[in-house]
Amino acid sequence: MLKPESLPIDKIYVPVKRRKALKSELAQEIAESILEIGQQAPILVRPDEDRFVLVEGLHRLEACKALGEKTIIGLLVSAEVAHQKTLLSDSAEAEAEREKIARLRKLRLEKEAAEKSTVASRPVMESEAAARLRERPEKGIGNSVKVRPSQLNRRTSASKPKTLSEWITQQQRGGGRY
Repeated sequence: MLKPESLPIDKIYVPVKRRKALKSELAQEIAESILEIGQQAPILVRPDEDRFVLVEGLHRLEACKALGEKTIIGLLVSAEVAHQKTLLSDSAEAEAEREKIARLRKLRLEKEAAEKSTVASRPVMESEAAARLRERPEKGIGNSVKVRPSQLNRRTSASKPKTLSEWITQQQRGGGRY
């Protein structure tokens, strides 16, 4: 079992890949917690010549730096253990990335299906509207007035002049369209 040690913060090197994962909000929350109850979990470092390389605990380290601490509680692990931890964290990150991509793919497919459904329903909606118009024509259109065939014949025969004199009479009254 490893025993926690007090390690000088200025001797701890943080690899660039680890630095990219820093979330300042989380480090701030941890700093507040350390002020209230102290550091509960040690960081993990591996020895590297005259310094230590951070394996795990970036946010705890940054929280202690922000508080002005000169030392931090940590565990010294071997390079082999550090490598295993790195592989585990890399595989966890890779799995999280795969899950994220799967969720995004699912959302994209759902969106495409919804768009196809909307496009497919447009002609149906348009044909339904046309059918409604055919069933109920608008007011003022000639076919909405009921005319008996005998009235139709009378109008036709009365409106067409048979002789030139009838046509002139009709023109004088303003009823002709010819």
